[in-house]
Amino acid sequence: MSGAGGRGCGSPVPQRAPWSLVAATAAFCLVSATSVWTAGAEPMSREEKQKLGNQVLEMFDHAYGNYMEHAYPADELMPLTCRGRVRGQEPSRGDVDDALGKFSLTLIDSLDTLVVLNKTKEFEDAVRKVLKDVNLDNDVVVSVFETNIRVLGGLLGGHSLAIMLKEKGEYMQWYNDELLQMAKQLGYKLLPAFNTTSGLPYPRINLKFGIRKPEARTGTETDTCTACAGTLILEFAALSRFTGATIFEEYARKALDFLWEKRQRSSNLVGVTINIHTGDWVRKDSGVGAGIDSYYEYLLKAYVLLGDDSFLERFNTHYDAIMRYISQPPLLLDVHIHKPMLNARTWMDALLAFFPGLQVLKGDIRPAIETHEMLYQVIKKHNFLPEAFTTDFRVHWAQHPLRPEFAESTYFLYKATGDPYYLEVGKTLIENLNKYARVPCGFAAMKDVRTGSHEDRMDSFFLAEMFKYLYLLFADKEDIIFDIEDYIFTTEAHLLPLWLSTTNQSIAKKNTTSEYTELDDSNFDWTCPNTQILFPNDPLYAQSIREPLKNVVDKSCPRGIIRVREESFRSGAKPPLRARDFMATNPEHLEILKKMGVSLIHLKDGRVQLVQHAIQAASSIDAEDGLRFMQEMIELSSQQQKEQQLPPRAVQIVSHPFFGRVVLTAGPAQFGLDLSKHKETRGFVASSKPYNGCSELTNPEAVMGKIALIQRGQCMFAEKARNIQNAGAIGGIVIDDNEGSSSDTAPLFQMAGDGKDTDDIKIPMLFLFSKEGSIILDAVREYEEVEVLLSDKAKDRAILKDPEMENEEQSSPENDSQNQSAEQVSSSSQEVDSVDQESSEENSLNSYPESLSPADMDNAASISASEQTSNPTENHETTNLNGECTDLDNQLQEQSETEEDSNPNVSWGKKVQPIDSILADWNEDIEAFEMMEKDEL
Repeated sequence: MSGAGGRGCGSPVPQRAPWSLVAATAAFCLVSATSVWTAGAEPMSREEKQKLGNQVLEMFDHAYGNYMEHAYPADELMPLTCRGRVRGQEPSRGDVDDALGKFSLTLIDSLDTLVVLNKTKEFEDAVRKVLKDVNLDNDVVVSVFETNIRVLGGLLGGHSLAIMLKEKGEYMQWYNDELLQMAKQLGYKLLPAFNTTSGLPYPRINLKFGIRKPEARTGTETDTCTACAGTLILEFAALSRFTGATIFEEYARKALDFLWEKRQRSSNLVGVTINIHTGDWVRKDSGVGAGIDSYYEYLLKAYVLLGDDSFLERFNTHYDAIMRYISQPPLLLDVHIHKPMLNARTWMDALLAFFPGLQVLKGDIRPAIETHEMLYQVIKKHNFLPEAFTTDFRVHWAQHPLRPEFAESTYFLYKATGDPYYLEVGKTLIENLNKYARVPCGFAAMKDVRTGSHEDRMDSFFLAEMFKYLYLLFADKEDIIFDIEDYIFTTEAHLLPLWLSTTNQSIAKKNTTSEYTELDDSNFDWTCPNTQILFPNDPLYAQSIREPLKNVVDKSCPRGIIRVREESFRSGAKPPLRARDFMATNPEHLEILKKMGVSLIHLKDGRVQLVQHAIQAASSIDAEDGLRFMQEMIELSSQQQKEQQLPPRAVQIVSHPFFGRVVLTAGPAQFGLDLSKHKETRGFVASSKPYNGCSELTNPEAVMGKIALIQRGQCMFAEKARNIQNAGAIGGIVIDDNEGSSSDTAPLFQMAGDGKDTDDIKIPMLFLFSKEGSIILDAVREYEEVEVLLSDKAKDRAILKDPEMENEEQSSPENDSQNQSAEQVSSSSQEVDSVDQESSEENSLNSYPESLSPADMDNAASISASEQTSNPTENHETTNLNGECTDLDNQLQEQSETEEDSNPNVSWGKKVQPIDSILADWNEDIEAFEMMEKDEL
């Protein structure tokens, strides 16, 4: 998701202002606020901003250069194995692969980023490559949504800046709308997807054969997500305005009209998934994250780009509902569209990080600051934003595919406030990317933010959006070769010129908006408020909003109030209600809850929902008692759980030339040394003989004092461990014998014992899938001496080079706290039967709650009434910060595999390189990285 560029704004703009005025103000008039915000954080010097901007340029060069060298013309780079990802030649990742169409996705997605970063020569070369090499007529099924925002948007963004450069007279003088013609060709290929009675597009289409033909292998779907159908208007309207072919804008408008008509009329919310034929809602939960996010974004931006008031009216209607039901500052929680007072989830997904940026465009700054700060606190705890996290800020889904939405909101909040605090936030993002995600062949997505393990993945949106927003955050106006405020950003951060609003306006505007609920008039007063309204005579306005949220993710209680409360006990005051004593049927207890600002709601499924609003408490001490009461509820619930699953572990290659930059996700064992409670194990690796480790080793001298590599199969895991331990090994890594298996596509193994007493096994044992294991084996073939670190999570690379620093960190209270946190986070694991050849393992997700953090904000918690009044061991539900019961036995839904392309184009073969060639290519990068580490990246 992205915001818009724009011009200065001195006063409120009426809702129905002439478009000439709207074009000059609505797109992003909050830029003018930069002169207002000079307090609240130390200003960053011009030199430091320039240094950080140069770092962003170097990071982009590292990512883009490795894609072009190791992956092009493939769609994406696989940064751990230094090769391209080609559809049908890698194990299917399910729906994620629907973005890949064998059309050099990363190159097209990066076109306008090159111009924003002032790499005009590289842009000209890239355009020539696209025109020469890219084929849009491939027999491959792709996502209509992803192809629209990434490829069509990328071509249109590239065209927009190509004609701008041509007008300037130095570059692109040869250009004659070739990218636009490719965009038009692609647009016509996507149109058959709209052949439904509703006008909503099918979610997928075959680029060569379209829909519903036997050879198309698609067209049988009945459902699509709201964002998938509602995120087309900017690209399709721009294509119509550029070419004069009105059909594209007409189809996109019809889809938006249908979604609007199908909104739930009493709540004015939309669901996540809709039937494309009947218009019935399939998934009736509603939020601002995955599945809906960019639908709201495109309503507001369609008004900005096209000047149609109906889009603004629809957005404001939805926005009022969002703030009424979904927004629970600083949280944004999904609700049911028919019962919007009832939360549908107790966790949030990372895609909602775009929403503060959209609120900036709307002009609603306070909740934008609140939500952004909450997200930043989560990032500071985990280094990255997990794909999903609970209302008490535990990890729900641990992946992080280098999403740019938080960087985007950071940029727009800085543009709106001018607060240098957001420059420091951006600096943190740069440091974390370089420290934890950078690898010799690019930047690798995080497989697990808790362990720091990597995934062999670098999505195209990382280059399209992340570097664009980070560079613009630190750039001054003179650093950019064109006026960014003359453009609007699409959801993929592609640039469309605002002058399209007055070009080829052949589509009659009609206001189809109807049946509004009673709304706050302030929603319609203006498109963009002026700075006096944003910052009411208080230069510390943004800081005052952030301050109560500074410790929202922290686990400690304010001791001062506790001491005051303890003194009141000594003076004869009645002690507060404790969670262990609470009974939902006790009237006295309910009265005490009310005094603490806690309200109780009986849910129809038998649960009791407790919600605390600190401002409703009788006093500040009562409010603190209420907060502590809910914290005790969480602790009480967590005590009832038995830790049946272990979190994933990490294997980190620390020897030359890796130096800790490659981290592999490993499965734990239910026996042997527990790496979460003991010091990590570091040593060189050696293959055991026999390789399966099922009998006494014939090469004990080779594994003595080393970490033994063993192949899975033919005997039990515990037997393998005993054999290598008897040979003197200090640890063991079991490598899967199922060729091609990977943690990218399968749940982690948890190695079980043999049903006997395994206390005799004292060494740590970890499990690697075939793909991760082959990385170590390939390194061993090239370098006999390969050293690895077995640990509960990846270690800081600087510490790996300095053992004294490592010892200091291990003895520090902060590190102890982090280790404790690592033991508590949730994980997805797969328990292996005692005989490891057996393939029928059971997949489950267990969560380990952390303590509730105190904050000067509204908080909520849910408990099960039966849990407190009946057998406490039968109900596995935990109290959360915001009012829903989390089922700790809820199983993690694994992403299903879709059919691979059966006819891959042979000219798109993998670029396979021997490891010595890869390592040679890395030398320059390694030297550069070490230099940057000295500069304290």
